[in-house]
Amino acid sequence: MNIIIIEDEVKAARSLETIITEVRPEAKVIAKLQSIESSVKYLTENKQPDLIFMDIQLSDGLCFEIFKTVKISCPIIFCTAFDEYSLEAFKANSVDYVLKPFSKNDIIDAFRKVDELRSFFQQSAITGLNDLLAQLTPPTGKKSFLVFKNNKYITIATDSIAFFYIRNELSTIKCFDLQEYTVNQSLDQISSLLSPSQFFRLNRQYIVNFSAVKEVEHYFMRKLYVKLVIPTPDKLLINKEKAPTFLSWLENR
Repeated sequence: MNIIIIEDEVKAARSLETIITEVRPEAKVIAKLQSIESSVKYLTENKQPDLIFMDIQLSDGLCFEIFKTVKISCPIIFCTAFDEYSLEAFKANSVDYVLKPFSKNDIIDAFRKVDELRSFFQQSAITGLNDLLAQLTPPTGKKSFLVFKNNKYITIATDSIAFFYIRNELSTIKCFDLQEYTVNQSLDQISSLLSPSQFFRLNRQYIVNFSAVKEVEHYFMRKLYVKLVIPTPDKLLINKEKAPTFLSWLENR
């Protein structure tokens, strides 16, 4: 079985490859890709694999863009943190998923489903995939967020948001005018709603707007130190594995 991993975080891709090798010794990971651009190029120029493990959010956007250019005829296992509605939609279309951070048992279960439904994957699962993805993925990202503050509902334009972060265990909006608002969604959910060209998930605590980035400095242990145009409660650091993806996001606009 030939497998492709499409994952923008090098460490996560290596971990996934290790688990695949352990649970399916006969399988071979023939390519590890990090972006929409490289995935489209590879899938256009090479024979399609038997299976693809695909991250939802890649270095240059959401993976759904791949399907607009390339017709994929093999089963796909999505690696995602989408909410339950989206996950159930993928399942109904017979495309499996694993939640991050995934375990060895998650991958074993995913392979089992692929084995059981292989014929169904080949005959009908891909047929309606593009329609499903179009329904789940807004093309340009969410334009505003509805918040409740001082006993009032207020609409906050996404363009006015400098960053999202976790404050007192709550997802919080910080605007360029320094106003703050709490929202009910998790950062994972918020990230899936935003335009990937406008916002970047720095780490588990912060999602930043491109317009809010002032400068970036090299830091200890090959990390990056990101400074915004407005103050942040914490020092914004990006680990060395994610640093190349962030720099690529800054450059490729």
